[in-house]
Amino acid sequence: MDCFVASLLAMTEKDGASVCTELREYPMAYAATAGTSQSLTSAPPGVLALQRALVWLAGASIAIVFIEPSPYELVTLTACVLFFATGLRMQLVFMPLLFALIVLNVGYSVGAVPFLDKPEVVNWVLTSWYMAVTVVFFAMVMSEDTEARLNMLRRGLIVGAMIASLAGIAGYFHLVPGGYDLLTLYDRARGTFKDPNVLGAFLILPALFTLQSVVSDRFGKAFRNAIAFGIISLAILLSFSRAAWGGFVITAAFMLALMVFTSRSQAQRSRIIVMTLIAAILAVALIAVLLSIGTVADMFKQRASFDQSYDEGRFGRFGRHILGAQMALELPFGIGPLQFHTYFPEDTHNSFLNAFMSGGWISGICYPALVFVSAIIGFRYIYMRVPWQRDYLAIFSAFLGIAGESFIIDTDHWRHFWMMLGTMWGMYAAAERHRATSLGVSDEASAAS
Repeated sequence: MDCFVASLLAMTEKDGASVCTELREYPMAYAATAGTSQSLTSAPPGVLALQRALVWLAGASIAIVFIEPSPYELVTLTACVLFFATGLRMQLVFMPLLFALIVLNVGYSVGAVPFLDKPEVVNWVLTSWYMAVTVVFFAMVMSEDTEARLNMLRRGLIVGAMIASLAGIAGYFHLVPGGYDLLTLYDRARGTFKDPNVLGAFLILPALFTLQSVVSDRFGKAFRNAIAFGIISLAILLSFSRAAWGGFVITAAFMLALMVFTSRSQAQRSRIIVMTLIAAILAVALIAVLLSIGTVADMFKQRASFDQSYDEGRFGRFGRHILGAQMALELPFGIGPLQFHTYFPEDTHNSFLNAFMSGGWISGICYPALVFVSAIIGFRYIYMRVPWQRDYLAIFSAFLGIAGESFIIDTDHWRHFWMMLGTMWGMYAAAERHRATSLGVSDEASAAS
């Protein structure tokens, strides 16, 4: 285990044999093994169009998860088959990611051995393996034809978010007959999700995408995205998820700050700042209007309070975290998946603790190592000038938000979290290939001169 963590952490050392350092030292060798930008567009136009359409469909379908199997499962399965049939490649740069995911799920599988007679435990473990497959799949997909595929993923996610948001809003305000019971839970909008907390968390990334357009695009496109941003933001509010509220505000502020710092001109920075202030004022006005509605105001007041009974006490949320951490130190193999509630009144509500409880020290060390090393690597690419830099800032910000949220809620089976993780690794590989190609062109130009 120590060797595994060391191998991952070595990727963050400036002078170590990290993936990023090796790629910088041997850019043309990387371009030869990972594929040059020219080779990525060698597929027939029809194949490229089909691949991009599947990426769009994956982004849109991930918003509909209140039925089993969800459309997202069917789409990703179909996409895996078609992408591999049309030339999808595994690259050496993804080996640390693949290794970490395998070790993580081996830990879960070992922890589940005493409970294999329980269908829910078997399903949980299989779902974890499936999530790992989607991570590797999206990493491989997004490492090629990156700009076009990210564009399709972004558009698909926004469409999916609009469907989920409108469903949640319609259900909350009784705009659809019978919709309140189907589209809400505990007087909170859940839309096409099973849980309002997951709805709110999922909507953050599409909201960031639309916010980027509002503050930086031309009027026509910005106006259309402003409408989408308002609808998605309203759904986040009506989910009454404190984690989603805080995550949305923090990630939006972080992303906008990065956009200002990475802007290419002073005029662009000024526009972002001015439009951000306008958007903030309009958001406050919208919240004020909504709080004039009695039911909304009452639920907002209840949910905004930090004095929640399930958070306090010895067996409250944070008390369980402390007691669970003590158990984790004493149980090298954990207690098995979905067994925490047999010891405490509720589940862990902490993904890092849940990794220890479900898969013992193997998964407990591997899961945070995977998440935090991925985040640390991500900071290296914030200022890299790539055609998809704006999308990268949104996805990276949203990923950090969910990583932080994982301390207070179970996020380990959130499909969009694993999609973002895989997409980020794909963008890491694509960014290094872009750097290698650019250096190669510069060297050739220098030699010619």
